[in-house]
Formats: sequence, structure tokens, C-alpha cells
Amino acid sequence: MASQTEENYLKALFNLANEKDEVNISELAAQLQVSMPTVNSMVKTLQKNGWLIYEKYKPVTLTPTGKRDAALVIRKHRLTEMFLVNKMGFGWEEVHEIAEQVEHIHAPKFFERMDEMMGFPTIDPHGSPIPDKQGRIQEVNYLSLSDCKAGQTVILAALTNSSSEFLEFLNGRNLGLGIELTVKSKEAYDQSIVVSYLNHPRETLSEKVCEKLLVKVVE
Repeated sequence: MASQTEENYLKALFNLANEKDEVNISELAAQLQVSMPTVNSMVKTLQKNGWLIYEKYKPVTLTPTGKRDAALVIRKHRLTEMFLVNKMGFGWEEVHEIAEQVEHIHAPKFFERMDEMMGFPTIDPHGSPIPDKQGRIQEVNYLSLSDCKAGQTVILAALTNSSSEFLEFLNGRNLGLGIELTVKSKEAYDQSIVVSYLNHPRETLSEKVCEKLLVKVVE
């Protein structure tokens, strides 16, 4: 059974992994805000426990066991976020810190019951996929709003950033998952996009915001 610190490392490694499943030690240290000696020490522990492959001066790679166990921590986190929003009435901007604590509970039946009570959701409140009980993730290829063209109608499906600041920004503009947006125009100078939705006939969103909004095109 992994400790809370080990679970945090596994989760960070999973989220940082590139297409080759590799993570640089320096990236991991920056992500977790700890020193390089601390990371190096923990990486050796994770390797000893069979969670990753580590060679000195090279990027680390999660083993299949490491990927599965990391995904199961993420599953608990995302299920908790969904439960807090759907069953307890929390705002999507309020749930991350609570889920960070709940994800370390080692009680499978607790999360199975939570999953059942919600009807087995496949995404969390921010549109991220919830891994299944085997740690498998059903990835969906969405389009970034920044890549959309004038005249397209899309549905907001997920976010690449779920910080409370960004979520509060979206709340202030009545933007949430499932909302249909029409791209009115795209500014050539700064790539900002004007969209219409609900009772917002013309809302200008910066390129920085649009890059964080994942959408699916309405056929």
C-alpha cells in the first residue's frame, strides 16, 4: 500500500508523462515543489517498489503497475470531485482541495459506493475522464476552442486547467460544461475569439482562455 507521499509522486508522474511516458526529474521536482535530492531519494524508493524505471541522469518511466496505481489515485480524486458537486452541492471551483485529501483514503468499498450512488460517471466536473476500477482511462479527443473557426458551433466539453481562479473566471461569464457556443469571429492580431452563448450575444475570450477550453463540434 502506497503512502500519501508516494501516491502524490505517482499522480504527478502520471500527469507529467510525455508520449514516451518519460518524465524528467527536474520537472517532477518543480511540479511537487521539492528539492532535487528529495526527489532523487523518493524516485529510488518508487523504483524499489516496482512503480517506475530509473537510471541515473535519465528521465524516469512509470511501469505498468505504476501507471495503474497512479490512475487509481486519480480515479478516487475525480470521483470525489464529482460526488461533491453532484451530491453535496459544491461549486466546481471548490472541490479540488477537498479531493486532494480524500484521494488518499484506502477504502475501495467507500469509492465503489460513491461511484454507484452517482450512476457510474465517466467524467469529473471539469470534463476529465474518470479511470475505471482497473486504472484504465477512456481518452476522448476534443478540439481546443482556440483552433475553432468563425461560424462553428461547439459544445464546451472539458478544461485543461481546473484552478479555482480559472473556474471563478468562467463562473463570472456563465460558462460551464455542456454549454453550446457559436464562434462569431477570430481576431487575427491576438487570436482572441468572440463567441455567443445563452444570454451572451458577444463575449470576447483571450487566446490564453480559449486554449484551456476543450470543445466538441456540433455536426
